[in-house]
Amino acid sequence: MNIKEFQFKVLKRASLCRHFENEVFKKVKNKKINFPVYLSAGQEYISASIAQLISIKGYKPLLFGQHRGHSIYLSFGGDVVSLINELLGRKNGCTDGMGGSLSIHSKKINMFGHDGFMGSNATIGVGACFSSKKPTIIFIGDAALEEDYVLASLSWISKKNLPILFVVEDNDYAVLTKKEERRDWAAKDLAKAFKIKAFDVKDDPKEIFKALNKNIFKKPMLINIHTNRFFWHAGAGTDKQDVFDRLKKEIKNLGKKAKIIDQKIKIKVENLWAKHSEKL
Repeated sequence: MNIKEFQFKVLKRASLCRHFENEVFKKVKNKKINFPVYLSAGQEYISASIAQLISIKGYKPLLFGQHRGHSIYLSFGGDVVSLINELLGRKNGCTDGMGGSLSIHSKKINMFGHDGFMGSNATIGVGACFSSKKPTIIFIGDAALEEDYVLASLSWISKKNLPILFVVEDNDYAVLTKKEERRDWAAKDLAKAFKIKAFDVKDDPKEIFKALNKNIFKKPMLINIHTNRFFWHAGAGTDKQDVFDRLKKEIKNLGKKAKIIDQKIKIKVENLWAKHSEKL
Protein backbone atom coordinates (compact mmCIF):
# COMPACT_ATOMS: atom_id res chain seq x y z
CA MET A 1 0.00 0.00 0.00
CA ASN A 2 1.48 3.35 -1.03
CA ILE A 3 1.23 6.43 1.18
CA LYS A 4 -1.57 7.99 -0.90
CA GLU A 5 -3.76 4.91 -0.50
CA PHE A 6 -2.93 4.90 3.21
CA GLN A 7 -4.09 8.52 3.50
CA PHE A 8 -7.42 7.73 1.84
CA LYS A 9 -7.99 4.78 4.18
CA VAL A 10 -7.23 6.98 7.16
CA LEU A 11 -9.51 9.69 5.79
CA LYS A 12 -12.48 7.28 5.79
CA ARG A 13 -11.92 6.38 9.45
CA ALA A 14 -11.33 9.98 10.51
CA SER A 15 -14.35 11.27 8.60
CA LEU A 16 -16.58 8.70 10.31
CA CYS A 17 -15.26 9.78 13.71
CA ARG A 18 -15.68 13.51 13.06
CA HIS A 19 -19.22 13.33 11.72
CA PHE A 20 -20.21 10.99 14.53
CA GLU A 21 -18.91 13.49 17.09
CA ASN A 22 -20.69 16.37 15.38
CA GLU A 23 -23.97 14.51 15.83
CA VAL A 24 -23.18 13.79 19.49
CA PHE A 25 -22.44 17.49 19.97
CA LYS A 26 -25.88 18.36 18.61
CA LYS A 27 -27.57 15.87 20.93
CA VAL A 28 -25.79 17.29 23.96
CA LYS A 29 -26.69 20.85 22.95
CA ASN A 30 -30.40 20.04 22.63
CA LYS A 31 -30.39 17.97 25.87
CA LYS A 32 -31.05 14.61 24.18
CA ILE A 33 -27.89 13.36 25.92
CA ASN A 34 -27.74 14.47 29.54
CA PHE A 35 -24.67 12.79 31.04
CA PRO A 36 -21.02 14.00 30.74
CA VAL A 37 -19.67 13.62 27.22
CA TYR A 38 -16.02 13.77 26.17
CA LEU A 39 -15.67 14.48 22.46
CA SER A 40 -12.63 13.51 20.41
CA ALA A 41 -13.36 15.85 17.48
CA GLY A 42 -10.12 17.39 16.29
CA GLN A 43 -8.06 14.44 17.54
CA GLU A 44 -9.58 11.67 15.41
CA TYR A 45 -6.66 11.44 13.01
CA ILE A 46 -4.51 9.91 15.73
CA SER A 47 -6.63 6.81 16.28
CA ALA A 48 -7.56 6.64 12.58
CA SER A 49 -3.92 6.62 11.46
CA ILE A 50 -2.78 4.08 14.04
CA ALA A 51 -5.79 1.82 13.40
CA GLN A 52 -5.08 1.78 9.68
CA LEU A 53 -1.42 0.95 10.25
CA ILE A 54 -2.43 -1.87 12.61
CA SER A 55 -4.90 -3.17 10.03
CA ILE A 56 -2.17 -3.36 7.37
CA LYS A 57 0.05 -5.36 9.70
CA GLY A 58 -2.73 -7.72 10.75
CA TYR A 59 -2.59 -7.08 14.51
CA LYS A 60 -5.61 -7.05 16.81
CA PRO A 61 -4.20 -5.36 19.91
CA LEU A 62 -5.68 -4.80 23.34
CA LEU A 63 -6.97 -1.21 23.46
CA PHE A 64 -7.04 0.97 26.56
CA GLY A 65 -8.47 4.43 25.98
CA GLN A 66 -9.10 7.24 28.40
CA HIS A 67 -11.99 9.70 28.40
CA ARG A 68 -11.96 10.61 24.67
CA GLY A 69 -12.74 7.11 23.51
CA HIS A 70 -15.36 7.52 20.77
CA SER A 71 -12.81 7.83 17.97
CA ILE A 72 -10.71 4.95 19.27
CA TYR A 73 -13.77 2.70 19.23
CA LEU A 74 -14.85 3.76 15.74
CA SER A 75 -11.35 3.78 14.22
CA PHE A 76 -10.63 0.23 15.34
CA GLY A 77 -13.83 -1.18 13.87
CA GLY A 78 -16.43 -0.63 16.57
CA ASP A 79 -20.07 -0.77 15.45
CA VAL A 80 -21.55 2.69 14.90
CA VAL A 81 -25.09 1.75 15.91
CA SER A 82 -23.86 0.11 19.11
CA LEU A 83 -22.07 3.32 20.07
CA ILE A 84 -25.16 5.40 19.26
CA ASN A 85 -27.21 3.16 21.52
CA GLU A 86 -24.57 3.38 24.25
CA LEU A 87 -24.70 7.17 24.20
CA LEU A 88 -28.48 7.02 24.37
CA GLY A 89 -28.24 4.82 27.47
CA ARG A 90 -29.74 1.72 25.91
CA LYS A 91 -29.05 -1.87 26.95
CA ASN A 92 -28.04 -2.79 23.41
CA GLY A 93 -25.18 -0.29 23.52
CA CYS A 94 -21.59 -1.49 23.20
CA THR A 95 -21.20 -1.28 27.00
CA ASP A 96 -24.78 -2.35 27.76
CA GLY A 97 -25.82 1.27 28.24
CA MET A 98 -23.75 1.41 31.44
CA GLY A 99 -20.53 3.01 30.22
CA GLY A 100 -21.78 6.16 28.56
CA SER A 101 -19.19 8.38 26.91
CA LEU A 102 -16.40 7.84 29.42
CA SER A 103 -16.17 4.06 29.58
CA ILE A 104 -16.38 2.66 26.04
CA HIS A 105 -15.92 -1.10 26.26
CA SER A 106 -16.16 -3.72 23.56
CA LYS A 107 -14.93 -7.32 23.65
CA LYS A 108 -15.42 -7.52 19.88
CA ILE A 109 -12.54 -5.12 19.26
CA ASN A 110 -10.56 -5.82 22.47
CA MET A 111 -11.32 -2.36 23.86
CA PHE A 112 -11.50 -2.00 27.62
CA GLY A 113 -13.43 0.83 29.27
CA HIS A 114 -11.95 3.57 31.43
CA ASP A 115 -12.89 3.99 35.10
CA GLY A 116 -12.59 7.80 35.21
CA PHE A 117 -9.37 7.91 37.24
CA MET A 118 -6.95 9.86 35.05
CA GLY A 119 -4.20 7.65 33.68
CA SER A 120 -5.39 4.47 35.37
CA ASN A 121 -5.76 2.85 31.97
CA ALA A 122 -1.97 2.96 31.73
CA THR A 123 -1.42 0.74 34.76
CA ILE A 124 -4.31 -1.60 33.84
CA GLY A 125 -3.16 -1.85 30.22
CA VAL A 126 0.42 -2.56 31.24
CA GLY A 127 -0.79 -5.30 33.59
CA ALA A 128 -2.90 -6.85 30.82
CA CYS A 129 0.03 -6.76 28.40
CA PHE A 130 2.43 -8.22 30.96
CA SER A 131 0.13 -11.13 31.79
CA SER A 132 -0.94 -11.91 28.20
CA LYS A 133 2.09 -10.73 26.19
CA LYS A 134 -0.43 -9.53 23.60
CA PRO A 135 0.24 -6.38 21.54
CA THR A 136 -1.30 -3.47 23.45
CA ILE A 137 -2.06 0.20 22.78
CA ILE A 138 -2.67 2.68 25.59
CA PHE A 139 -4.08 6.11 24.74
CA ILE A 140 -3.52 8.88 27.30
CA GLY A 141 -3.49 12.67 27.34
CA ASP A 142 -0.46 14.85 28.02
CA ALA A 143 -1.73 15.52 31.56
CA ALA A 144 -2.11 11.82 32.42
CA LEU A 145 1.55 11.33 31.52
CA GLU A 146 2.42 13.40 34.60
CA GLU A 147 0.86 10.97 37.09
CA ASP A 148 3.34 8.99 39.20
CA TYR A 149 1.71 5.63 38.50
CA VAL A 150 1.99 6.28 34.76
CA LEU A 151 5.70 6.92 35.19
CA ALA A 152 6.02 3.65 37.11
CA SER A 153 4.19 1.90 34.26
CA LEU A 154 6.70 3.22 31.74
CA SER A 155 9.55 1.95 33.88
CA TRP A 156 7.94 -1.50 34.01
CA ILE A 157 7.34 -1.87 30.26
CA SER A 158 10.96 -0.98 29.64
CA LYS A 159 12.22 -3.46 32.22
CA LYS A 160 10.03 -6.26 30.83
CA ASN A 161 10.40 -5.27 27.16
CA LEU A 162 6.64 -5.50 26.54
CA PRO A 163 4.96 -5.30 23.08
CA ILE A 164 3.20 -2.07 23.94
CA LEU A 165 2.60 1.35 22.41
CA PHE A 166 1.83 4.41 24.52
CA VAL A 167 0.02 7.07 22.48
CA VAL A 168 0.04 10.53 24.04
CA GLU A 169 -2.68 12.74 22.55
CA ASP A 170 -0.94 16.02 23.32
CA ASN A 171 -3.41 18.90 23.01
CA ASP A 172 -1.31 21.02 25.42
CA TYR A 173 -4.09 21.21 28.02
CA ALA A 174 -5.03 19.60 31.31
CA VAL A 175 -8.69 20.71 31.15
CA LEU A 176 -7.75 24.42 30.80
CA THR A 177 -4.17 24.51 32.11
CA LYS A 178 -1.44 24.72 29.48
CA LYS A 179 1.52 22.38 29.52
CA GLU A 180 4.03 25.19 29.97
CA GLU A 181 2.39 26.03 33.30
CA ARG A 182 2.61 22.41 34.52
CA ARG A 183 6.05 21.02 33.64
CA ASP A 184 9.45 21.66 32.09
CA TRP A 185 10.10 18.30 30.44
CA ALA A 186 9.02 16.70 27.15
CA ALA A 187 7.32 13.33 26.70
CA LYS A 188 9.99 12.10 24.30
CA ASP A 189 12.80 12.89 26.72
CA LEU A 190 10.92 11.22 29.56
CA ALA A 191 10.49 8.03 27.56
CA LYS A 192 14.14 8.02 26.54
CA ALA A 193 15.12 8.30 30.20
CA PHE A 194 13.37 4.94 30.66
CA LYS A 195 15.16 3.59 27.54
CA ILE A 196 11.90 3.49 25.59
CA LYS A 197 11.95 4.25 21.86
CA ALA A 198 10.06 7.52 21.51
CA PHE A 199 8.78 9.91 18.86
CA ASP A 200 7.44 13.45 18.94
CA VAL A 201 5.35 14.21 15.84
CA LYS A 202 2.64 16.40 14.39
CA ASP A 203 -0.90 15.10 14.00
CA ASP A 204 -0.22 13.90 10.46
CA PRO A 205 -0.88 10.39 9.04
CA LYS A 206 2.41 10.37 7.14
CA GLU A 207 4.46 11.27 10.22
CA ILE A 208 2.62 8.74 12.38
CA PHE A 209 3.13 6.03 9.75
CA LYS A 210 6.82 6.81 9.38
CA ALA A 211 7.41 6.77 13.14
CA LEU A 212 5.61 3.51 13.92
CA ASN A 213 5.78 1.39 10.78
CA LYS A 214 9.02 -0.52 11.35
CA ASN A 215 9.08 -1.29 15.06
CA ILE A 216 5.53 -1.31 16.39
CA PHE A 217 5.03 -4.09 18.96
CA LYS A 218 8.63 -5.27 18.53
CA LYS A 219 9.64 -3.25 21.58
CA PRO A 220 8.05 -0.75 24.01
CA MET A 221 7.32 2.54 22.23
CA LEU A 222 5.86 5.94 23.02
CA ILE A 223 4.61 8.46 20.49
CA ASN A 224 3.68 12.00 21.52
CA ILE A 225 1.35 13.50 18.92
CA HIS A 226 0.64 17.23 18.92
CA THR A 227 -3.05 17.75 18.25
CA ASN A 228 -6.04 19.96 19.06
CA ARG A 229 -9.54 19.53 20.46
CA PHE A 230 -12.50 21.39 18.95
CA PHE A 231 -14.90 21.16 21.87
CA TRP A 232 -14.61 21.75 25.57
CA HIS A 233 -12.90 19.24 27.83
CA ALA A 234 -16.41 17.96 28.60
CA GLY A 235 -19.86 18.82 27.29
CA ALA A 236 -21.01 20.94 24.37
CA GLY A 237 -19.03 24.10 23.89
CA THR A 238 -16.47 25.15 21.31
CA ASP A 239 -12.88 25.95 22.28
CA LYS A 240 -11.86 29.49 21.40
CA GLN A 241 -8.28 28.49 20.68
CA ASP A 242 -7.11 28.69 17.07
CA VAL A 243 -7.28 25.00 16.20
CA PHE A 244 -5.59 23.16 13.38
CA ASP A 245 -8.10 21.04 11.45
CA ARG A 246 -6.36 17.90 10.20
CA LEU A 247 -9.48 16.58 8.47
CA LYS A 248 -10.09 19.70 6.40
CA LYS A 249 -6.44 19.89 5.39
CA GLU A 250 -6.36 16.24 4.30
CA ILE A 251 -9.55 16.66 2.26
CA LYS A 252 -8.03 19.71 0.57
CA ASN A 253 -4.74 17.91 -0.13
CA LEU A 254 -6.39 14.73 -1.46
CA GLY A 255 -8.80 16.57 -3.74
CA LYS A 256 -12.25 15.91 -5.18
CA LYS A 257 -12.31 12.21 -4.37
CA ALA A 258 -11.73 12.99 -0.69
CA LYS A 259 -14.60 15.50 -0.66
CA ILE A 260 -16.96 12.91 -2.13
CA ILE A 261 -15.88 10.28 0.42
CA ASP A 262 -16.32 12.69 3.30
CA GLN A 263 -19.76 13.82 2.12
CA LYS A 264 -21.01 10.24 1.71
CA ILE A 265 -19.85 9.34 5.22
CA LYS A 266 -21.43 12.49 6.63
CA ILE A 267 -24.82 11.61 5.14
CA LYS A 268 -24.55 7.99 6.31
CA VAL A 269 -23.76 9.01 9.90
CA GLU A 270 -26.53 11.61 9.99
CA ASN A 271 -29.03 9.04 8.72
CA LEU A 272 -27.95 6.48 11.32
CA TRP A 273 -28.34 8.97 14.14
CA ALA A 274 -31.74 10.08 12.83
CA LYS A 275 -32.97 6.50 12.54
CA HIS A 276 -31.81 5.39 15.97
CA SER A 277 -32.86 8.57 17.76
CA GLU A 278 -36.51 8.36 16.71
CA LYS A 279 -37.70 7.20 20.13
CA LEU A 280 -36.13 10.14 21.95
